[in-house]
Amino acid sequence: MSTNSIKLLAGNSHPELAELISKRLGIPLSKVGVYQYSNKETSVTIGESIRDEDVYIIQTGIGAEEINDFLMELLILIHACKAASARRITAVIPNFPYARQDRKDKSRAPITAKLVANLIQTAGCDHVITMDLHASQIQGFFNIPVDNLYAEPSTLSYMKKNIDLASAILVSPDAGGAKRVASIADKLDLNFALIHKERQKANEVSRMVLVGDVTDKICLLVDDMADTCGTLAKACDTLLQHGAKEVISLVTHGIFSGDAEAKIANSKLSRIVCTNTVPVDLDTPKVAQIDISPILAEAIRRLHNGESVSYLFTHAPEA
Repeated sequence: MSTNSIKLLAGNSHPELAELISKRLGIPLSKVGVYQYSNKETSVTIGESIRDEDVYIIQTGIGAEEINDFLMELLILIHACKAASARRITAVIPNFPYARQDRKDKSRAPITAKLVANLIQTAGCDHVITMDLHASQIQGFFNIPVDNLYAEPSTLSYMKKNIDLASAILVSPDAGGAKRVASIADKLDLNFALIHKERQKANEVSRMVLVGDVTDKICLLVDDMADTCGTLAKACDTLLQHGAKEVISLVTHGIFSGDAEAKIANSKLSRIVCTNTVPVDLDTPKVAQIDISPILAEAIRRLHNGESVSYLFTHAPEA
């Protein structure tokens, strides 16, 4: 099966990533008009026939104010494709919205990630492609197939090319990320340390305790997302107090909301490396980006042609 019957549609959340995926596949983006009326209602117009086509809608979950608008855009695009008789509709959501609300951690708390999964299915989606879910059990919230891709192969490639691994140690900024860091440590044959953090309230860390020896080491702080960057800044201070030589942070989703830019500028982090799952618009030389569009494009090609996607869990396509 060729890629001729693929239709790529893009919402307004990350046009640059959509263009990179389009170029990689050699398929132009379909004509889509997404507008907002003066009362903030979202309107979608698809400018070409998608009847009996394999449709991929690229929309990521970002934005302090726009995240709900982008989610509605995605749902309306899915529904519009369903109504226009598309054969199969796949939502490509590099950063899954509301992924941190994945469990009932206190009384009367909502499991909003499950609600988002229900909305996407009800709109008419047949398949979901996402990357580095905050919690892998979110896949179980869906009754349709979900491919959770990993940025790890691309991150490993970056680390081997740009970091002196002989004097490095991997560090997880919290207990929840220990499994992720242990996996990378095994592949690079490095030691790893762990930071235990105690929170007073959401998004605010009160105290950090280091488990492991980081003396005279380049510390590689690995996490799935950097939002307000309070955790990374505090973790960096903790590591330097324990004799670390340098601290570099590697995250998949660089959300950088609120006063994250100021926190990064004032922190002692030498570098933050993130992927382009979400657009990053920070005026600081400390932030570097890894392009993951080849992974997403290859996942689309493999899914369309009925090939295995699990190859991408351990291999990064050549840029």
